[in-house]
Amino acid sequence: MIVPDSQARSLLARLPQTPRMLAQLARLDRPIGWWLLFWPGAWAVALAGGGFARWPLIAWLLLGSIAMRGAGCVFNDIVDRDLDRKVARTAARPLASGTLSLKVAWAWLLALCLVGLVVLAQLRLYAQIVALCSLALVAAYPFMKRITGWPQIWLGLVFSWASLVGWSEVSGVLTMPGLLLYAGSIFWVIGYDTIYALQDREDDALIGIGSSALSMGRYVRPGVTLCYLIALSLWAAAIWQVRGQGLALAALLPMAAHLMWQVGTLKEDGIDPLRKFRSNRFAGLLMFLACLTVGTAA
Repeated sequence: MIVPDSQARSLLARLPQTPRMLAQLARLDRPIGWWLLFWPGAWAVALAGGGFARWPLIAWLLLGSIAMRGAGCVFNDIVDRDLDRKVARTAARPLASGTLSLKVAWAWLLALCLVGLVVLAQLRLYAQIVALCSLALVAAYPFMKRITGWPQIWLGLVFSWASLVGWSEVSGVLTMPGLLLYAGSIFWVIGYDTIYALQDREDDALIGIGSSALSMGRYVRPGVTLCYLIALSLWAAAIWQVRGQGLALAALLPMAAHLMWQVGTLKEDGIDPLRKFRSNRFAGLLMFLACLTVGTAA
């Protein structure tokens, strides 16, 4: 069973049509996306030692994640509206279904970017420059599925970028722990988005676009397991750089157990891939607690 990703539920269903379409276009009804964008930034702030003292920064990063994830979704739907019509899960999206005009979508994209600009203004110059360096990656992402069988790698580069911003803001400069944290997050994203892409394998193959779920073929489970193990190894190296004690590495055990549960119980059919994908919101919390523990004690 394929679950459409544009369903009007609860409060969203009660909104007038245009606000409802705008909310759906920015995926405001599906918070998992902005949680996954937010967590790497929160990890970096916590591991750099700012988990408690810099809580306003974490709040700003959350707002920025909501706005920029929404902006990214709007831009993605503008670019992919013709492809979305051919995929069962995305055919009901506002632009693909024709219920919202392209002109309104561009205006909504600009409004969300303005919110992101307000968040950017709260950062010091170095962190602002780091944040702005992500724009080219963000703009190119919607086209990656057309030219590569591994667009999840590009998504990993984009969705992990907040860790570089958070680390830069707290530490004042990018150093090895922040870079290792970022690298580990890339492999985490590749892993969980491969699970997510299992929902669209048949449609993606029919219309000729790439995904890691297709590229891995029958090796999805070992492929995702490898991504998660690499992520854990890089995160362990980042933690070791901050606090070189074996006990500090134990903070990663809950996250490791959760990721191994995902791949150990993954079913590649039905709605289980969506459930496992969504469970990464909790995984992000586990990693945040690990970073908070190590960063506070360092």
